[in-house]
Amino acid sequence: MRHAVAPAEHVENSCFSVTGLLKICSHCEPLVKKDLGVRIPRPLGNGPSRFIPEKEILQVSKVDARTQSIFEDAFAALGRLENISLVMGFHPQYLESFLRTQHYLLQMDGPLSLHYRHYIGIMAAARHQCSYLVNLHVNDFLQVGGDLKWLNGLDQAPQKLQQLGEINKILAHRPWLLTKEHIERLLKAEEHSWSLAELIHAVVLLTHYHSLASFTFGCGIMPEIHCDGGHTFRPPSVSQYCVCDIANGNGHINHHEDLLGNQEVCGEVEVLMERMKQLQECDEEEASQEEMATRFEREKTESMLVVTAEDEESFPSRDISRHFEDPSYGYKDFSRRGEHVPTFRVQDYSWEDHGFSLVNRLYPDVGQMLDEKFQMAYNLTYNTMATHKDVDTSMLRRAIWNYIHCMFGIRYDDYDYGEINQLLDRSFKIYIKTMVCSPEKTTKRMYESFWRQFQHSEKVHVNMLLMEARMQAELLYALRAITRYMT
Repeated sequence: MRHAVAPAEHVENSCFSVTGLLKICSHCEPLVKKDLGVRIPRPLGNGPSRFIPEKEILQVSKVDARTQSIFEDAFAALGRLENISLVMGFHPQYLESFLRTQHYLLQMDGPLSLHYRHYIGIMAAARHQCSYLVNLHVNDFLQVGGDLKWLNGLDQAPQKLQQLGEINKILAHRPWLLTKEHIERLLKAEEHSWSLAELIHAVVLLTHYHSLASFTFGCGIMPEIHCDGGHTFRPPSVSQYCVCDIANGNGHINHHEDLLGNQEVCGEVEVLMERMKQLQECDEEEASQEEMATRFEREKTESMLVVTAEDEESFPSRDISRHFEDPSYGYKDFSRRGEHVPTFRVQDYSWEDHGFSLVNRLYPDVGQMLDEKFQMAYNLTYNTMATHKDVDTSMLRRAIWNYIHCMFGIRYDDYDYGEINQLLDRSFKIYIKTMVCSPEKTTKRMYESFWRQFQHSEKVHVNMLLMEARMQAELLYALRAITRYMT
């Protein structure tokens, strides 16, 4: 049976206990070699992330009992513990909400069959060349009885899934172009038409995996040892982490050094805190609606001038591109010369007042889970900034969230977009736009160049904010188009 796990008395002392991976610690290795006569694979990288030192992630699991418990539950439910979860373990409250939602989308009762769900995950992740997520769901697709032939390419999948290709690419790269006509073509197809409930499920899966691809690239997630690109049989040249340490809390790590290896405290954090304080204390008269609209348009225009990548355009390999159509279709700014896309006003169509109820009506409980996940990422705070305590970060979190929505043409009438330039510097904006719009181009240098004095846990929180803001933006456009079709 797929999700079978060892009895509890065996799990507790097993090197496979929480992880379900093939990584075996040194004292177990000779025994396995002797008994099984196999070569032991070693992880290709050091830890779950290329960007975050492995000792940081080990330390989290060593001291946090709640995180340990969530890891164990995730392993019991899925039969593995993904590196994404290990990195999200910095924020156990969010991780719990994320895993609960993902589990419901993939494994609980819903309009779509299990193999359709994983195939849609493959289609969505492939749009951003995210081989990590593609490989995970190829395995899951086969485990739930998916047809191997479909993996030869989207053209080998059922016509019904092929029809999703158009909204997959639009939502991933230019969601503001989605119209009720796209929805109508799916719901009124002469053959293999979609029901509204099926389409809602599919849209939530597409937006979930587009945004999760952003998080995967933004955190530099490494493939697990049992996945393609995750292991080697060469002897180790540097010390490797053992996931047994994560399972059993045996990290033994000195956590007193600065998280970025820099003992100096530069002025970056203080400058940002001072700007936040000035904005909070500002008692000027509130700007007029006309001025607020002008500031939004100015910020929207400036966001188009932010360059998303240093490298030349890259094209996906055949292994990835076969899972979607039109590989040359990518992100383009929504207001280009000669084009005009109307601003999406949240006051006219919001998640809270419109999207939430539509999802909950057609796919019960999912609206509630998504809402909790959005709120968790947006409101999560420890009232700290780097080494400073008792800091109100709500203004900064709001600026990050609203900047992402601004890049997608979404405007909050009651927000002063002039705050964004005060709080988000250019290197941070480059990182945000790259990770949200073209995540496959995110580099370690981009990750390291913003908020240099902040902790890795804070940067992971930023990535959660970016992921959820992006997912909500895509959902807003999709759900608005569905609502327009229905009315």
